[in-house]
Amino acid sequence: MAVLLALGCVGCATYSPLPLGNRVGVTVGKLGVPISSMPVQPLSRHRFDPSDGLDVTEVAMLAVANNPQLKVKRDALGVARAQAFAAGLLPDPKISAGMGYPTSSGSGLTSAFNFGISEDISALLTRSTRTAAAREHGRQVNLELLWAEWQTIARARLLFDQVRSTHAREQLLQHEVNALTPLDQHINQALEAGNLTYAGAASGLDAMSSARRQLAQAVRQHIKAEHGLRQLLGLSPGTPLHLVGAVWQAMPGADQVQQALATLSQRRPDLLALKAGYAAQEARVRGAILAQFPAITLGFTRARDTSNIYTSGFSIGITLPLFNRNRGNIAIARATRKRLHDAYSARLLTTRNDMDRLQQDLASLGDEIKALAHHAGTLDAARASAVRAWQAGMLDWPTYLTIRNKALAADLQLLTLRQQRDKQAIALETLLGGDWNTTGGAKVMAHATSTSSSKTSP
Repeated sequence: MAVLLALGCVGCATYSPLPLGNRVGVTVGKLGVPISSMPVQPLSRHRFDPSDGLDVTEVAMLAVANNPQLKVKRDALGVARAQAFAAGLLPDPKISAGMGYPTSSGSGLTSAFNFGISEDISALLTRSTRTAAAREHGRQVNLELLWAEWQTIARARLLFDQVRSTHAREQLLQHEVNALTPLDQHINQALEAGNLTYAGAASGLDAMSSARRQLAQAVRQHIKAEHGLRQLLGLSPGTPLHLVGAVWQAMPGADQVQQALATLSQRRPDLLALKAGYAAQEARVRGAILAQFPAITLGFTRARDTSNIYTSGFSIGITLPLFNRNRGNIAIARATRKRLHDAYSARLLTTRNDMDRLQQDLASLGDEIKALAHHAGTLDAARASAVRAWQAGMLDWPTYLTIRNKALAADLQLLTLRQQRDKQAIALETLLGGDWNTTGGAKVMAHATSTSSSKTSP
């Protein structure tokens, strides 16, 4: 028994504490991005160098490498792999031993003992279904991680666009406040001199107040966008964000959308994850059906009675399937499989409807932006002419303010529409299954089935 106990302790796990930390983010300069771990080709082929600022691709790379929520999902992948390992382990055999001593005297009496070892045979019958379910669940978690990375990339591109757009809005309004300052001073001087009543100066005072109010709102929007980007990147609060380069340009055409739709279920990580989850549940259904058969325990015994007679034999235990027969677990497994089946169909239908809506929105926004850009250009020219006329004393200031206000409103609306178009385009690109210069579903499957932590391009 001592030898058996010693052998059982060989390779046992030991405890070591994992204390919680107090880290609240890091700075950009202290981060490195492993290019080989990037989930899409544009990121894996881009050099990460934050010393000259972060462009939109470097922001996406940093988000994939350092986003706190992605780290939690990678930990979940580790749990799924541990569960797959545990599912393949066989149950340990059970050992029983006992001693008996005679309590009455007599010739030929001796101490008795019994020793036995047994194994649960039923666990061997369901091992294949358990390992299959755990393996598919691991693929599901891996694909869900890949989909979360794709969504994080889209979110990083969108926040990059929001930071740049709110900054442009802030600059535009700051320029307007600076341009209105001389007129505001002129109106106040006229009021102090009594040459202008407050009723007559109301429109001029309101123009400056409105510009300052919009500027304050733009500053808050810019701060909010930067805060959201820092949080996505896992950076410390207040870390300077030096963003450079153009925003992400994505404008899928109708042919590209139709081509992507044809192979959508073979490329989209979330759809592949739902398929893997369904396959895992199929294995659980088979396991539940196998578990309805009688549970069998087989053992071997060796014993000696008090008359010094040795015996050897075997024992077998069978659960009689009279009342339970695992019918409850079978019903639960089948109902869960039906729910996953319908969830996959619903996700596919929702995706196609969302893509159709985004296509129509992009077409409508494109036409609206084209018309508004022409209108804004005309108003900008009118504003430039009005500035010259007002400075030369050939234009009254109420008319001058009206022209400036209309031109500013058109410029701000154009910024808003362009940001909406970029947002819809990024969303459509993500729903279609990634960037247009990435490869197809074969590599997604390779990514999902890989047991290493590195990722290939989908």
